[in-house]
Amino acid sequence: MNDKWNPDDLEATRVSDVEKLREELTRRSERDRAYLIVLAGSDVGKMFKLEDGETVLGRSHRADIKLDDDSISRMHAKLVLSENDVHVEDLNSSNGTAVNGERVAFQQLRDGDKIRLGETTILKFTFHDRLDESFQQKMYDAALRDPLTKAFNKKYFVDTLNTEVSYSRRHSSALSLVIFDLDHFKSINDTYGHIAGDHVLIEMAAIVQTMLRAEDVLARYGGEEFCIILRGITLEDAGVLAERLRTAVESRRFMAGNQILPVTISAGVAQFDAKLEDPLALVEAADEALYAAKKAGRNQVLLKYPQDEPK
Repeated sequence: MNDKWNPDDLEATRVSDVEKLREELTRRSERDRAYLIVLAGSDVGKMFKLEDGETVLGRSHRADIKLDDDSISRMHAKLVLSENDVHVEDLNSSNGTAVNGERVAFQQLRDGDKIRLGETTILKFTFHDRLDESFQQKMYDAALRDPLTKAFNKKYFVDTLNTEVSYSRRHSSALSLVIFDLDHFKSINDTYGHIAGDHVLIEMAAIVQTMLRAEDVLARYGGEEFCIILRGITLEDAGVLAERLRTAVESRRFMAGNQILPVTISAGVAQFDAKLEDPLALVEAADEALYAAKKAGRNQVLLKYPQDEPK
């Protein structure tokens, strides 16, 4: 064995240690990704990644982060992310901006601070790394989506419909709702088993989702009943979409082993207008049209016109 000290060995160790230190610093710096997480208000659980520079929050479509809350001003506040710090600045909003319960005009933010905008929306400011981001996204999806079909769940549907009705009323814009369910679904479960029934629900939801816009909201309302919220879509156009969905499901070959399953849907369509008092009235109008479609023989789409019977 050669016990003679070699200065090259020390240099090799130093290089190795430096590389390890760089890797550790890189790993730690990845947690410097700044995010806002919605704790209360619309889109609870949703994450917004903050980029360097200014990020404007508000109700306007021109805001970098749009929040559907009537108590939030159109351009409510801005966050400024720089190399040295992150701060929030109120933009002369009507209902103010608060950090950890204190109303502020300008405030430097720390990891974990809670920002309240308006009356109901609360955001958490935090830093995340890649693993944190992935975990938070999974938690967000788990809280808002039906675990079987991956459509949104009933709570998300109700919250979103309230927001969309407020938006429609405020801007006098079109808003339609489609409610549909699978015809004779109980007989599918009874004849072919619940596994086959689950497969039908999963496949049917996937078919419908591919035919919707990114802004459309497909939700499982309960059992075999689903709803679609259509912002900016009139009653007649919503009826055209519903008929396309009905045709797509009818023409699809659903299988249970070697057995073809008879799968069709019935749908009711309604549009929000001044005669409807609230979101529940819109649901009831679409549900009334759905009931009429099923009573008329199923596998069809009917529209609920204001003050009229479904046609």
